[in-house]
Amino acid sequence: MVKYTLHYFDARGRGECARLLLAYGEEDFVDKRYTQEEFKEAKKSMPFGQVPVLEVDGKMLPQSFTINRYLARKYGLAGKDDFEQATVDAIGDSVMDFFNEFREWFLVAHGFAPGDKDKIFKEKYVPAAEKYFPIIKKYIKDAGNGYLVKGGPTWVDFHFAEFFDTLNNLIPDFYKTYPEFKKLSEQVHALPKLQKYLNARSKLEF
Repeated sequence: MVKYTLHYFDARGRGECARLLLAYGEEDFVDKRYTQEEFKEAKKSMPFGQVPVLEVDGKMLPQSFTINRYLARKYGLAGKDDFEQATVDAIGDSVMDFFNEFREWFLVAHGFAPGDKDKIFKEKYVPAAEKYFPIIKKYIKDAGNGYLVKGGPTWVDFHFAEFFDTLNNLIPDFYKTYPEFKKLSEQVHALPKLQKYLNARSKLEF
């Protein structure tokens, strides 16, 4: 029996999609969560000195999206055929492009960096949202099932469900503005295989 350990912080962030995938696969995995102080020592054993890292029978697999794709293939959450898998990967990559455009606001909003939160929101987040969200909405509309592709759910739905919830925690009326994003999140979080994990999960802002 394969032994999985997910190494990350006590946050959802870039590690929660992998936790959801492992839960969906009904794996009895070790959910190792580090404090910032603990990670100063632990990072020495990580391939790139960062987390998340998925440990598979002692072998270390770094990079969040690599982990997500690896697990998604195991559990039938990568897409129904080669083209859909590539589409799912493209959508996943796009969220990082989007996040990088408003990263400054995210850090300020969570108190990780100084700055005028409202000013940076208007300068960074709003233009990025106006650029990317219509694209994501079109994928959902074209899929016709509330997910991002017709063969959904896939790992990228899991990723976006957590991403949208984080934005909803930061932005008043986010889900009122984007009801299709709320529906996607609700569908993912209603999946029967996730209920045991979700019911035991601590409520974390991000």
